Amino acid sequence: MAESGIANIRAVLLSKPRPVGWDQRRQRLDEVGSIWPVADDVALRTVDCGNVAGEWSFSPGADTTRVLLYFHGGGFCSGSILSHRRLVTEAGRAAGISTLAIDYRLAPENPFPAAHDDAMSAWRYLRQQGIDASNIVVAGDSAGGNLTITLINALRRANEESPACAWLISPWTDLSMSGTTLQSKDQIDPIIHRGYLEELADAFAPASLDRRSPFLSPLFSDLIGFPPTLIQVGSAETLLADSTRFAEAAAIANVATTLEVWPDMIHAWPLWNGGLTDARLALRSAGQFIKHQLSDLEREPINLPGIGLARSAMPR
Repeated sequence: MAESGIANIRAVLLSKPRPVGWDQRRQRLDEVGSIWPVADDVALRTVDCGNVAGEWSFSPGADTTRVLLYFHGGGFCSGSILSHRRLVTEAGRAAGISTLAIDYRLAPENPFPAAHDDAMSAWRYLRQQGIDASNIVVAGDSAGGNLTITLINALRRANEESPACAWLISPWTDLSMSGTTLQSKDQIDPIIHRGYLEELADAFAPASLDRRSPFLSPLFSDLIGFPPTLIQVGSAETLLADSTRFAEAAAIANVATTLEVWPDMIHAWPLWNGGLTDARLALRSAGQFIKHQLSDLEREPINLPGIGLARSAMPR
């Protein structure tokens, strides 16, 4: 697909009927990963992260003493390493570090707390490799952004070390769906609508659960002590308020928070970085944020699966 603007991405999305059922939805999202394949210079390695499938990626010169741990979006019900491979690998390139993408279990086959348990397993795997918590960046888009926040909150509740920072793309922070932009942006968002979100929430969180619980909706969590956070969201998203309200809550809790609202961008637009300039610019901005957060850290070389002894290539 040639270089294009967001109008072209919208046209592609709207040219196809909305998928029906979990299999079609998963297939449609995985198509994103096949439109723009991973760059030829990126090395990939599969790994078992404590019974959770993962994939390492290394761009040329990547600092393998530092890791971007990434959780894909898809409403907890779709998405995969494949669907987000291009996004994750190019994010690693922008940050100059290695990445670890996770295929956590999906609902409705595996409802809450399966995805949360898998996120923690991935974190434990990294720590068992000898990687310092301060040397890990945790990130995700949409539902993956939710997992990012809830994982960090779980570590904080257990009085464990937190990662160096968090990066959230269009995070779904409120499963109770109380944000005003669900209505005000409904006519311009080509992807996410209230009915769809309600179906996803029903599949992930049984009706007996309180969807305002911080375990499901981290918007309502205690954020005091949360690590520095970058939030990127599009102005054309029904979930815009999930980002702006989380940014406000984090700022009130004295969290170093950067909120980027990208004009005209749609939900999780960095997925289309192969054909969208603003997607590549967003990844570049995230890479700069990550480099800044890691810039003062000095770590000894460690061994990661399949790559041998690693030495830092991080610009100083």
